[in-house]
Amino acid sequence: MLSELELPEFLINAIDASIQHIYSYGPMAEKTVVLVPEVLSSQVGNVADAIGMDTETVSYVLGMFLCYPLGLIMLAIPHGKARHLFSFLLGAFLLQFTLGVQWIHHMISSLVAYAMILVLPRSTLKTALPVFAVAYITLGHLHRQYINYLGWDLDFTGSQMVLTQKLYMIAFNLYDGELLANGKEDRAAKKLAKFSLKEIPGLLEFLGYTFCFSTILAGPASEYITYARACDGSAFKTPSGKPCKPPSNLIPTLKPLCISLFCLGVHLTLSPMFPLLNETHPQTGTPFILQEDFLARPWYLRFFHSWMGLFALREKYYFGWKNAEGAANVWYAGFDGFDEDGNSLGWESSNNINVFGFELAQDLQSATKNWNIKTSFWLTRYVYMRTNGNLLAVYALSAFWHGFYPGYYMFFLSVPLPTICDRMAKKKIGPYFSKSKYTLYGVLSFLATSITMNYMILPFVMLAYSWSWDAYQTNYFFGHIGCIIYYIILTMLPKPKVADDKKKVA
Repeated sequence: MLSELELPEFLINAIDASIQHIYSYGPMAEKTVVLVPEVLSSQVGNVADAIGMDTETVSYVLGMFLCYPLGLIMLAIPHGKARHLFSFLLGAFLLQFTLGVQWIHHMISSLVAYAMILVLPRSTLKTALPVFAVAYITLGHLHRQYINYLGWDLDFTGSQMVLTQKLYMIAFNLYDGELLANGKEDRAAKKLAKFSLKEIPGLLEFLGYTFCFSTILAGPASEYITYARACDGSAFKTPSGKPCKPPSNLIPTLKPLCISLFCLGVHLTLSPMFPLLNETHPQTGTPFILQEDFLARPWYLRFFHSWMGLFALREKYYFGWKNAEGAANVWYAGFDGFDEDGNSLGWESSNNINVFGFELAQDLQSATKNWNIKTSFWLTRYVYMRTNGNLLAVYALSAFWHGFYPGYYMFFLSVPLPTICDRMAKKKIGPYFSKSKYTLYGVLSFLATSITMNYMILPFVMLAYSWSWDAYQTNYFFGHIGCIIYYIILTMLPKPKVADDKKKVA
C-alpha cells in the first residue's frame, strides 16, 4: 500500500509489474556482495538473537563503531590514491555489511552520475545530475512506502539520501569551477568559490568520495573538496601552500564519540519509558499516544509524555551524527585546515548537530541552524542561493528528499506559522529584552520554542495522515491556534521606539 489513498487497479498492476521486473535482477546483484564473509554475517545474527534486536540494527550500530579502527588505518595510509581506494572499498564493505544486496543502488547511481559528469556540458550537468539524484531517491522512497508502508526497517534510502546531497553538490561545484575559470559573473559561484572544482575528479577519487566510509551510514554529506584535502594532505597547508603541523585529533575524536555513547544510552533508557508508536505492531497498531487508555490521562501529562518520547527519539539521531563526526575526525576528514597565518580553522566540517544549541534554542531559526547542519548548508548553498531565494523550492526539495508520507507535509506546511511569529516577535518584543538565555524572557522563549517545536513535529513520527491529524487533534491544535492568536496580538502591538531610533541612526 503506497498510502492511505486507494490506487486504481491498473496502476497497481503496472507498479507491481515494474517492481517484479527490477527484482528479477536480484540474483545478479547478490553476486556482487563479495566483501562480507558469511561467517561474519552469521555471527552478527547470533549476537542480534542473543540481545533481542533485529540483525539490521545490530549491523548498523556495529558498522558505525567499525569506522573508528578503519579511520586509524586510513590515518596510517600515505596521502594519495591509496586513500581514495581504501575509502571506496571500506564504504562498499560497510554498505554490504549493513544492507546486503541493496548496496548496489549506491554503486549504480554513483556510476551513472560519473558518466553524466564525463559527457554532459557543465551548464546542463548542474540541472541534469540533481534531477537524476532526486529522482532516484524519490523512486526509493515510493518503493519503500509501497511495499512497507509505515515501516521503519533499515534499507538503502538512508545512505541514498546522503549520496543525493553529494551528487547535487558536485554538479554545482563543477559548474562553478567553469564559471570562475571563464571569469563570468555569478554571485553564488563567487560566494562558494572555495568549493568549486576546475577539473573532473578521477573515477577512483569520485567513488572514494561517494562511498566515503566514515560518512556513508549516517552522513553528513561533506563537500568534495573537504574530502579530497584529507586524502591528498592539502588540509595541512596554508592557502599559499606552506606546510603546517597537524593539530591533535584526540579531543575532536573522543569528545563526539563520548557524546554519541551517552546519547545512545539515553535513547535506550527513555524510549521504552515514553513510547510514541504501538510497541507491538508499530505499522498497523494504534500508536501508543492515540490509544484510549493514554488519552484518558490529563492533557498536560500526555503532552509531557510526547515531549519526552520525541526527546528520546532525537537521541538516536544524535548518536548517529556524533559517532560519524568522531569517525571522520580520526583521519582529519573533519578538519577545516589552516588560515594564511597557520592558525587552525577548527573541526566543523564533520559537525552535523549542536545538541545543546538545538535543545535550548530560543527560536525556530536557531533550532534549524543547529539541527542536521550540513543538510541546511546543502539547501542554502545549492537550492536557496541558486533559485534567487525561493523558499518554496527549498521546502519542496526538503520534503521530497525526506519522502512522501503525509505526516512530513503536514509538518512542513505547519512550520511557516511559528516561523512568522518568531520573526515578528523579534521586531515587536525582542528589542525590549536582553538576549541572554538566563533572563525570564530567555527562559520563556526557550519554553515556547520547545513546546511549539515538539507539538509541530508529531506528524513526522506518526507518518500516516489519520494518525498525524489525530496527534494534532488530541492536543487540541493548541500549537496552531496559539500561533494564530500570538500573531494577531503581535500585529496589534506598536513598533518599539528602540527599533525606530536605530533606523534613524542608521
